[in-house]
This record gives sequence, structure tokens and C-alpha cells, in this order.
Amino acid sequence: MFRNEPLTKNKRFRFYIVVWIFFPLITYGQWSPQGDKIKTTWAEEINPENVWSEYPRPILVRDDWKNLNGLWDYSISNKGDTRPVDFQGKILVPFAVESSLSGVMKEVGSQQELWYRTSFQVPKEWTNKEILLHFGAVDWKAEIWINEVKVGSHTGGYTPFSFDIGPFIKEGYQELIVKVWDPTNDGPQPRGKQVKNPEGIWYTPVTGIWQTVWLEPVSKKHITNLKTVPNIDNATVNILPLVEGAEYGDIVEVNVIEDNSIISTVRAKVGLDFTISIENQKLWSPESPFLYGLELRLIDGGQEVDKVKSYFGMRKISMEKDEFGVVRLQLNNKNYFQFGPLDQGWWPDGLYTAPSDEALKYDIVKTKELGFNMIRKHVKVEPARWYTHCDRLGILVWQDMPNGDKGPQWQNHNYFNGSEFERTPASEEIYRDEWKGIMDYLYSNPSIVVWVPFNEAWGQFKTKEITEWTKAYDTSRLVNSASGGNFYRTGDIVDLHNYPGPAMYLYDAQRVNVLGEYGGIGLPIEDHLWKPDNNWGYVKFKNSKETTQQYIKYAEALKKLVKAGFSGAIYTQTTDVEGEVNGFMTYDRKVDKMNVDDIRKVNLEVIEVINNR
Repeated sequence: MFRNEPLTKNKRFRFYIVVWIFFPLITYGQWSPQGDKIKTTWAEEINPENVWSEYPRPILVRDDWKNLNGLWDYSISNKGDTRPVDFQGKILVPFAVESSLSGVMKEVGSQQELWYRTSFQVPKEWTNKEILLHFGAVDWKAEIWINEVKVGSHTGGYTPFSFDIGPFIKEGYQELIVKVWDPTNDGPQPRGKQVKNPEGIWYTPVTGIWQTVWLEPVSKKHITNLKTVPNIDNATVNILPLVEGAEYGDIVEVNVIEDNSIISTVRAKVGLDFTISIENQKLWSPESPFLYGLELRLIDGGQEVDKVKSYFGMRKISMEKDEFGVVRLQLNNKNYFQFGPLDQGWWPDGLYTAPSDEALKYDIVKTKELGFNMIRKHVKVEPARWYTHCDRLGILVWQDMPNGDKGPQWQNHNYFNGSEFERTPASEEIYRDEWKGIMDYLYSNPSIVVWVPFNEAWGQFKTKEITEWTKAYDTSRLVNSASGGNFYRTGDIVDLHNYPGPAMYLYDAQRVNVLGEYGGIGLPIEDHLWKPDNNWGYVKFKNSKETTQQYIKYAEALKKLVKAGFSGAIYTQTTDVEGEVNGFMTYDRKVDKMNVDDIRKVNLEVIEVINNR
């Protein structure tokens, strides 16, 4: 029996201590990070009831949406088994099941399937609307049920997809079931650095939902995507709105916004593109990342039925011979050396998924602080917010296609004589579908300036055909056919890899020449290691001073190679990743391993070599 008596000072103190200790267990009793691996500071701030709450698609914004991230039921069963009756526990979406932050940290593999279950309510004000269920990304094959009705499936680990679930909605709560199968390196699909037995440059598998899941109400007629292409030579931007359910006579109105003021308004019939003049254009660059706003209205019979917001940047990526006959990369019609880190986009606690949007942005901010103007996004595709951060902060992006299947012997020193992998028709189709999907997904982000279909012969096939298709599909960007080889007479760029120091062992007078990977200077930092007893770098040092000095030594050598013909370079890498200790930062992002001021100074000097010739 409880007595109604006041707490003494000591009792109050003990009460507060108990609440402080046990409140997280009461609130999050069904979830906690798993494993004893290192973690980021952002992981300590995660609230399962409000995880990844930012709007997930900032290149195409509507005001109304609902986030479905949070604790879901999960179960792992043998491949081909029926839907589980009893689920095994809770998983925190959108973190992959192998990650610490999922709260599960279990392997799945090609012989098992991962099941999810959750429930949600649809806001009453969405009545008479189509309800789109969006998935940012699910690795790899997903099947989806709403209220026990299968609404669709999707294959591809890096592209967003959605279903209209309106016809399957009932009164009250809706049940959502997702089944995922991911063969990792037992299959031919794009997978990047994932392998079932991670070691060296290969990392932990990622299975299941790894980006935001969300709902969005739309009209039957609605805008699904935009393709924007700037033309700074003509001071125009071309905009193609893609519309679902449109009929003859429907109109799209586009407003261009500069500094919160509408500077241009045009209308056209649905299905047509717009070419809009931009007076006194402000160019986008890493030094001045100015973005114009867009507002699009879909009009049916004089009535607005859909409205979205977007943005674009006026910039041009091209190549041109300089006065010495060297083909140079150009940004906005000026020679521009592109210099940045190889960015894997991996996290010790979330694997493919950053712990938060703040964490996702942090790596880009740090890259800018180091004096770089570019990032090579290495065999991974990020959530849409990452690319918008690049657009807003001002960083160029070389976007890799995640590798998959197998490959021939790497022959990067044999110019034009490299072999190619013969994929099966099914493997080819998987590659082509996902590469097109990735390009469609990222087409309008101004930060992306180079597409990279292949890396180091990993799954490299029909190089000339894939390159020419890529160039034809997007004529506004350059194509780096095969970063690190094998090389063929196709594409815009010859991209050499050399470790640890920079070197130029091939040269093409008709193409841009770049050093696509070099460096890899290792420095293990105690208490910040994923594998304390098994870590490596291409070269290793014992302290920050030595590591910084070696980086500067390589940078001084790179300056000479810029004069000789390099127009871009990528240093390995942004952070340590699993057993690799060759990052500017530790894997948990808690320690800068080199002197940031010294690195920034020499990096800016490398970039300026072209202008000082």
C-alpha cells in the first residue's frame, strides 16, 4: 500500500537517479544498439520514435507526408517459407538488419529471407487522394503487402520506388508486410563493397530497408519527377516535368524563384519541356553554390491539382584543350582542377545508413574544410538528402555505379587491351535497369558532374556500349567509363589508380586524364578501430604529424603531375572503413587524423596549379 508522503531530499535524489537510468529502458525497452563495435556520437542521440524525420526527397517537395520509420516487427526465415506467424523481435527502420543501430545485428544471407511488419493510420484529410507508399531504398528484392494484399515488388538496392496503396486501405490501422531477399555476392546484382565474408577492402553485407519509408497523398494526376538541364552558354534552363495520369489539355505552370522572388513564370501543355531564360544568371560552383528555386503547378480545367517545389543550379561541366594541348576539365567554361576524397559512405553503427541527417551532412562539411571541391561517391548511391547537401554546400560529385557480378583480371596498365566480363542476359538486364534508375533518380542534382559506370574491371562488360548509352542518356555530364581500367577508346576520361603515391603511367591526348585513386595513408587510432587486431593501410604511420607530412609529400608530387596533364585527382579516403585505417577521420568520425589546416593549405595549392601555369 502506498502512502502519500513527501519525498525527502535524499529520496528525491535516489528517485531521479533511478528514473535517469531506467527511463531509456522503459521507453526503448524493445530496442538498443547491438554489438561491441565502435559507434559515432550521433548514435548516442537516436530516438526510435523520431528517427530520420527529415523530408526524404528535397529535390521534389510536397507539404503533406507521413514518416513510417521506427520500430517494426522482424523475422528471419528460410528462403521460400511462408509468412511467419510469430515475429522474432523489433528492428529499427531504416537501418539494415546487420547493423548495430537496427537493434538486431544478424546475418541473413542468400538462403534466408527477412520479413518486416508494421501498422499505420492514414490521416483522415487524405480521403479521396491516392496514397503513395515510398521506399528510399531496399537491398535487394522486396515484396510488399498491404492488409494481406500484395501490391507489388521491386529489385534494386539503390533506387527509390513507390506503390499506390489507396485501393487497399481500410478503416483504422493498415498492416504493412515487407519481404526481402538479398544474395549479396552469391548473386550478380549491384552490391558495391558488400560480401558475405568481409575482409580487406570488402565490407559487411547490408540487407533490407536502409532508407526512409514514407507516405504521401497525391491527386490522380500528379508530378512524379523532374529533369532539369542548365545551359549557361544560352542563359537558359530546360525543365521536363514527368506527370502521372495526365490528359490532353492539362497544363503545367513553372515559377522560377531567385532570393524568394518569382523572376519568371511559364506555362505549357503536359508532356512538353520548358526552356526558360535566366537573366543575369548566377552560376553554381563549389565556391558559390547558388540555387534557384522552382515551383510547379499541375492545372486541370483551371484548377490546381498538384504542386511541388524544387530547385536547380546554373552550371556547366565540359572539357577543352588548354594552350599546351592538354585536355582539361572545365567548370563553367574555365579550367578547373577537380580534387576530392574517395567517399565510401559507410558507418560503424549504421553500415549503409548514417545515424542521422546531421551525420550524413558532416562528412561533406569536413570535406569542404579540408579544401576539396569534389567527392567521388564510391560504388554506392546515397539517400536523396545527401545529394541536396552537396548541392547546397557546393561540392562536385563523381557518381559511381555500384559494382556487381564478377570480373576479368584487372589490367589497368594495358591501355585498350583489357578484357571484359561476359555477363548472362539476366545479369546484363539487372545492371542496365538499375544504372538507368540511378541516373533518373539523380538527374537533376547540379552537384553531379561525372557518371562512372565501372570501377577496376569489377563486373565490367560491353564498356563501349554502356558508355555510349550513358552519354546519350545524359548529354549534360561527362562519362568516366572505367575508373582504374580496363581501358577502351570510349568516354571522356582516362582514370588511373596508383597506390600509395601519385603516378602517371598512361596518357591520352584526346581525353581528360585523371588520377582516380591514390594515397591510402594508414594511421590506426587506439579506441577508434573496427578491427583493433586486423587493420591496414597502403602505408602506415604512428602519429598525426608523420601522416600529415606524408600526405603533403604526395600532394607536392601531384602538383607536378597536374602540370604534366592530370585534370583531377581522388585521394583514398574520407574515413576509415571497417579494417581500413586510411581515412582523414576515424570510422566513428571522432578524430581528425591529420592536421586539417595543413591539409587544406596544400589541397588549395594543388587546385590552383592549373591557374598558375
